[in-house]
Amino acid sequence: MAQRPYVIDQLISAKAIAARIEELSRLIEAEFKDTDKLIVIGLLRGSFVFIADLVRELNLPVEVDFLEASSYGDEMTSSREVRILKDLRGQIEGRDVLVVEDIVDTGHTLFHVSKFLSAKGPARMKTIALLDKPSRREVDFSADWLGFEIPDEFVVGYGIDYAQRNRDLPHIGKVRFTD
Repeated sequence: MAQRPYVIDQLISAKAIAARIEELSRLIEAEFKDTDKLIVIGLLRGSFVFIADLVRELNLPVEVDFLEASSYGDEMTSSREVRILKDLRGQIEGRDVLVVEDIVDTGHTLFHVSKFLSAKGPARMKTIALLDKPSRREVDFSADWLGFEIPDEFVVGYGIDYAQRNRDLPHIGKVRFTD
């Protein structure tokens, strides 16, 4: 199936993202200052760039793991059916956990994943999302820390894709169809 032609308009610059990650890392360090190790769990695939930059900025002992959940597939809107495609490799029972998400839209994915991970018995669990679209929220759930609030636009870049494209952009851009 051919994709509609589109262009990408920059919404958040790479410089603004880097500055915000630095601010967020200080808040996370304050919250987990007494941890012996923070298990940082990235939700694949969209969070991989964010998690890489975030853990490099944290002045804490960290372990990184990944969970893959999907509610989009190759579509531009959430199916609202969250599936766990890849579980954690390590254990989080009794551990301090930070769940890293790329974008909170309807809230279904982060809500479902948080419930799933809470059942594994972490000592403390917090969530962070790079982007938040509160106008689309369907579930009463918000991340503990947010990078940027954005309007109801379909965005790509900085790890976030449209049908597996545009993850490599260093900034967040808004998709604008040209047909």
